Amino acid sequence: MKEAVLESRPLYGIGTVARLTGLKPDTLRVWERRYGLGASYKSPTGRRQYTQSDLEHMQIIAALVNNGSRIGEIASTERKTLEMLLRGRGKNGRAAVPAAKPRVVFVGDQLCEWLDEHQGCLANVNALLVRTALADIGTDFYPQIGTADSLVVECTNLGGTQVRQLGDLMQALDVERAVVCYQFANERWLTALEEQNIAATTFPPDPAYLAYELARSIADKTRSAGDSNLGELMTAKPRQFNELQLRGARQLKNALDCECPRHIADLIRSLASFEDYSASCSVENWNEAAVHACVYAYAAQARWLMEKALQAVLEGHADEYQSVLRTITDSPVGDAA
Repeated sequence: MKEAVLESRPLYGIGTVARLTGLKPDTLRVWERRYGLGASYKSPTGRRQYTQSDLEHMQIIAALVNNGSRIGEIASTERKTLEMLLRGRGKNGRAAVPAAKPRVVFVGDQLCEWLDEHQGCLANVNALLVRTALADIGTDFYPQIGTADSLVVECTNLGGTQVRQLGDLMQALDVERAVVCYQFANERWLTALEEQNIAATTFPPDPAYLAYELARSIADKTRSAGDSNLGELMTAKPRQFNELQLRGARQLKNALDCECPRHIADLIRSLASFEDYSASCSVENWNEAAVHACVYAYAAQARWLMEKALQAVLEGHADEYQSVLRTITDSPVGDAA
């Protein structure tokens, strides 16, 4: 029986961490030597390798130092306390706290070997790899894993024993939905998986399918049960104009000999409405979800680009635009068209 060991992925080199934190590599080396901050791993050749958690920790430390904290005073502080300190710095501090990547556990020799060749599947998650069979993971190993947002397990032969072990592991990790990659299974056990909210696919998995199931399982953990909502699985670009500002742009045609502001504002309105509609579309399967995700992303991008276009048009007419906005604000009845 192979002993279960956790491996973190992805691993970042010191140059990548320096770029993502804004710190110099020499500073990272000094902090590691003086305060024990830094990489959890080293490569066989001795190069520092930072886990996703290491990177997020260093980003918080860097943000606090940039806000006036002394490294010697915060180096040994736990991450949760550091986050509270940073959020206490006001709006800028809250924005500087990096969003933690979803914690996903992958179990199975062949699955982990496949992931070694498909690192792109781990780009947006904090992955923990367990290169051993599900049957070889004892309950005493559960505390080492902790809780997780999602679970992906390789089961060569899927039967009643594996289904029960999966249920136990999901409960121990507080995972609401999991993915099983199998080679041999019958309809009885596939149905049993479905009843336990466990998705099943043949091994090796389709990378697109795996990416969708991970997004879905993570969303399921943070929202009430129901059909998938693509707006909850993706982050759209922020809106640059509210409805009042768009109305002002439409009325600017009265002050300029140009119809561009009105036409662009109408396009932004239409794209924003379609973006909202696309975000709320329910989906039946992963392939349909992938298509809707593309539509949603493209609509958001198009709306954002047209807002950039409107900003360019308004740039040389700031005074006229502000005057129109004041008129709309003061008027009891504005341009509702």
